[in-house]
Amino acid sequence: MERIVVAVDGSSASQEALNHAINLARQNHAALTGVFIIDGGWPDYIGNDWQSSQGARQGFLDHIQEEQEQQAQTARQQFEKAVNGMPSVKFSLEAGDPIDTIVKIACEKSTDLLVLSRRVFQISGRPSLKLLGEKLAKKATRPFLLFP
Repeated sequence: MERIVVAVDGSSASQEALNHAINLARQNHAALTGVFIIDGGWPDYIGNDWQSSQGARQGFLDHIQEEQEQQAQTARQQFEKAVNGMPSVKFSLEAGDPIDTIVKIACEKSTDLLVLSRRVFQISGRPSLKLLGEKLAKKATRPFLLFP
């Protein structure tokens, strides 16, 4: 095992997965990548006519973007604090649909193991994230470890 990827979002839900990924990386002398995904699908998810004015819709989207940027910073801090002093670590900020992006990571040949909580990215995430475990089970081609 040379490369472990762990999904982090700054929440307690991702901390157990992060701790486990760190232990595995240390035991296997593996590189560890923490990943946070900015959900770019909110405009499509909420549609165009969910509220009466375009300004209200854009205000909501701006709020969600700001919230996700803050969450990304919290996730980076969580990761950096946990891996303090470890060699071969990096943090990656991705953008897109969280489920699609996680499945893509879980299918990359360079991913030897993906570690995550099934509740990751649900702080400001869309309800579709509840299907994360099911989608991974059906589509992942690389090993993954899914925490409750």
